[in-house]
Amino acid sequence: MGPAASLALLASILVSLLAASSAPTPLYAIYQAHWGFSPITITVVFGVYAVAVLASLLVFGKFSDHVGRRPVLLVSLIGQALAMIVFATADGVGSLLVARVVQGVSTGAAVGALGAGMLDINPRKGGFLNSLAPTMGTASGALVSGLIVQYLPGPTRLVYFVLLGVFVLQALAVLRLRETASRKPGALASLVPEIKLPRSARASVVIAAPVLFAVWALTGLYGALGPAITRTLVHSTSVVWGGLPLFVLAGSAGLSVLVLRTRETRQVMLIGVSTLVIGVVITVVSIAAGHGGTPSVVGFFIGAAVSGFGFGGGFQGGIRLVMPQVELHERAGVLSLLYVVCYLGLGLPAVIGGVLVVHGGLVQTAREYGAAVIVLALVALPGLLRSGRRAEPAAGTAAPAGVHAESVPAVEDRRLTVAAEVE
Repeated sequence: MGPAASLALLASILVSLLAASSAPTPLYAIYQAHWGFSPITITVVFGVYAVAVLASLLVFGKFSDHVGRRPVLLVSLIGQALAMIVFATADGVGSLLVARVVQGVSTGAAVGALGAGMLDINPRKGGFLNSLAPTMGTASGALVSGLIVQYLPGPTRLVYFVLLGVFVLQALAVLRLRETASRKPGALASLVPEIKLPRSARASVVIAAPVLFAVWALTGLYGALGPAITRTLVHSTSVVWGGLPLFVLAGSAGLSVLVLRTRETRQVMLIGVSTLVIGVVITVVSIAAGHGGTPSVVGFFIGAAVSGFGFGGGFQGGIRLVMPQVELHERAGVLSLLYVVCYLGLGLPAVIGGVLVVHGGLVQTAREYGAAVIVLALVALPGLLRSGRRAEPAAGTAAPAGVHAESVPAVEDRRLTVAAEVE
């Protein structure tokens, strides 16, 4: 494959992985009706996936830096195909948990290799696609799954068979993919979980981590509790409504990636944090405003769109802030560590939210969840503003002669300037 086709394939795999992760969301109501489990069980099934991704990221995050991108992707796609088969034949909560674990492990192993592979091929386009593809996958998975379940036969099986076919085709395409990372020793040693950041990226990660955690915690709210919230507001049992909040959130996030792609990194993050806070406030007020009245429903989806724009800005800004600081051989490991932060945000608050729903009710849980997301997003502001002031005197500074811009390990006071030059 040529570079353009390879980049398209890697991006499509990332979209498919995130689509598969959100595909069960509209189905939770059907599973709950068939098997009679509580809201806590839904969030546990949701959270188990995030835990599996986390464990896989910690173990396999740097593996592709040693054995190459292709082997990791091929095995991961086979794992995804197996997970789809387990989903399609599920006969209880136990089967759902097994499928989510297999899905999470294979996703965690793949995302670092995919992101690093796209950066290997084209740092600029690869960075953009690393921000866009997850939002597109999350949005398309929730909506397409809801439409298939609502209007086509085999509501608990067909969507998984469709995804199974997609993963098989992508695995065959990976066989024709040109390897972008040379093999190097230390593959087995890299499997030992290790939280290690290059010195050049540490200050940027401190700023980006709270924002990444917050925006993915918001995704956890819409993924785990969104269907229940929508049913309360709309008084409809349609599974399309169940997947629509996550679609609006992720679709708006994808739009923000497109709109903000040429903006300076610090500005992108500031826009992301501010719109996230505004959107969450609108969402929480709308949930509490009424019980099915039009204003509350409209406000809820407006809040989803506004906070989704913040999700895209915060996620894109965090990736763009950190990745230009690391060398080629560090890319998969650092990107995997960023995804660890994201999936902690996705899983942990969602499980806590499920417990709170049972004991405190949906509206109270939404208030507390929203307040926590706002606080996390605002935590990054002081460091972001300080770093911007330090970077201003260095504006216009060029990379050292003869050194490729993407590989310059920026000094802390110049990190945002270097990131802007790379973009």
